Amino acid sequence: MVLLVPGYINLWGGKYHQNAKVLYISMYSSYNMYQEILQKIGLTLNESRVYEALLYLGESNTNNISIKSSVHRRNVYDALNKLIEKGLASETFTKGERLFKGISPERLKDILKEKEVALESFLPDMKKLHKAVEAEAEAHIFRGVEGFKNYLQLILEQKQPVYFIGAKAAWLDPRLKHYLKHFDRERKKIGIKFYHIFDHEVKTEKPEILKLVGKPYKFLPKEYSSNTMVDIFGDYVVTFVGAKPGQLFEEPILFVLKNKLLADGYRTFWKHMWDNCES
Repeated sequence: MVLLVPGYINLWGGKYHQNAKVLYISMYSSYNMYQEILQKIGLTLNESRVYEALLYLGESNTNNISIKSSVHRRNVYDALNKLIEKGLASETFTKGERLFKGISPERLKDILKEKEVALESFLPDMKKLHKAVEAEAEAHIFRGVEGFKNYLQLILEQKQPVYFIGAKAAWLDPRLKHYLKHFDRERKKIGIKFYHIFDHEVKTEKPEILKLVGKPYKFLPKEYSSNTMVDIFGDYVVTFVGAKPGQLFEEPILFVLKNKLLADGYRTFWKHMWDNCES
């Protein structure tokens, strides 16, 4: 975009002459503004510069393209050939002169779609490869509210029932308000079942969580409440430090362990507790 700025010219070194109004044209404006996004789409720096120059020049020869794009002439030819291969430029011969013209930027959308289709065709095999080399045992630490969101995302990815020990209704923390709506909608769509053993205080202090998660749920005896929680789903065991009824601490810490035998063992512990807790 060329910026037109009204101003006054000083003709005699003194006052600005009132009748000598001129327009200063700033050519720095938008030229070069598209190069970054073009490179993100997949063009090289030279291809981006040459393509943008073609948009400004229309049909032009390599000499003008080189000047406009600030790309050396011998590199302009390479960039033009690549742009023609990608369907972003065309070539014609007029009166013995070789001229080039940029194709509509709408073609960029087609290029993105073609890349997306190519990725989708390979994605299933890539996922299988990734899964095949996953470690049998893993350990991670998630921190803060964003780490808590990562844990919720893990639940969605596993698509398995979740067993909670010492649940605190921490999902009601105001910082999770918007994300929780997405999470609850997705887990219901997937059909993930919850089996909560809450701390005793939740029953009176945060009863609204009971409607949100739905039955079945039970409660630990009052003397067994703590600031920690344990969740088991799929091959994961997640232990928490930093929560109280309805609220996470400022910087909660989540220890994420992945091991099938460990998860199976914790589910056995959960079953014993479930059988001995009050409804």
